Amino acid sequence: MADRSSDRGPPDALQNRFHSERANKERQWQLVFTKYTVNPLQPVHMVARKPMSWHENVHEPTDDEFLNLLHRAVLVPRKKYSEPQTESQEIGWNTTPLVPLDRTDRRFYFPRRITEITIHGYPAPRGEKS
Repeated sequence: MADRSSDRGPPDALQNRFHSERANKERQWQLVFTKYTVNPLQPVHMVARKPMSWHENVHEPTDDEFLNLLHRAVLVPRKKYSEPQTESQEIGWNTTPLVPLDRTDRRFYFPRRITEITIHGYPAPRGEKS
């Protein structure tokens, strides 16, 4: 059986031009990332260090930018953003009451009441048998 490489002729100039044009277009839209950080939208799981490992017990200086990123990732959305980011966050975003609570106003204050009708729902005190 003949060697396959000997059957091939020189590369076609048109085919070569297509390949170089495609490579140039891909390189134009390619983004090269040189700085890597933690994604603030993903939860961070910390792993405990090994106490007997010498290279993990070496104290390194703390990176303030990284710590700020971690603290921001833990915050609730209400403290991260000034307004809701999704439709679901709009529900319950504003929790301040429209009318201030006034316990003397019977229109807006309904305390629990114990009456003869509702007393049977509460458990009897221990020691008493009814």
